[in-house]
Amino acid sequence: NQTLESLQSIAYGGGKMPVPVIQKALSRFPDVSFTNAYGLTETSSTITLLGPDDHRDAHRSDNESVKARLGSVGKALPSVEIEIRDEEGKPLEANEPGEIYVRGPQVSGEYEGRSVLDNEGWFPTRDAGYLDNEGYLFLSGRADDVIVRGGENMSPGEIEDLLHEHPAIKDAAAVGIPSEEWGETVGLAVVLNSGHEVSDDAICSLIRDHLRSSRVPEIVRFVDELPYNETGKLLRRVIKEWF
Repeated sequence: NQTLESLQSIAYGGGKMPVPVIQKALSRFPDVSFTNAYGLTETSSTITLLGPDDHRDAHRSDNESVKARLGSVGKALPSVEIEIRDEEGKPLEANEPGEIYVRGPQVSGEYEGRSVLDNEGWFPTRDAGYLDNEGYLFLSGRADDVIVRGGENMSPGEIEDLLHEHPAIKDAAAVGIPSEEWGETVGLAVVLNSGHEVSDDAICSLIRDHLRSSRVPEIVRFVDELPYNETGKLLRRVIKEWF
């Protein structure tokens, strides 16, 4: 219709977008410019950008590392520095997951009566992720959302990304649930596409085959929808109450 024919650009953010959704949108609207932005209130909004050319290049590429950039939030703005650190605050190499730290003139990191900046001006975002070899930032959720099973840190995002590729699955969320044996283990909430079926055993087998056995959920719950707030952020604390 006329409305779609006049569509020129789409910007998205506020929460992680499943790659299959972006791929479908790029195929449906090849002439539309897509932009993904990431930022926080403390960073005066946007600090990274995945621009229209990044989207087109990734969508058309046969190179797996380039195609993977559709799952990123792009590169840091020219005035912004980004660093990934481990639990002890030590900088990590490319492709190593940890907590995202940011520094730059637009970063405040100060609240009334206190500052959370370190001595070198770095702000801990409490978001988890990693930088690839070209500096593209990939988010894996909040640092507090990391599932710690038997001393092993696991990102919910890697489980969710795999399940979003399944044709029967509309949405999925992994959370940490208490375990006497492991401290925490994985609880999984799954929303199926209308008219599709998949068993919890099949889901567990998929995760075991493509990831590791430690990522296999202890409990799988099928639900009608997942809880999101008004800005599109997944409410994991609500999901944890389901287990």
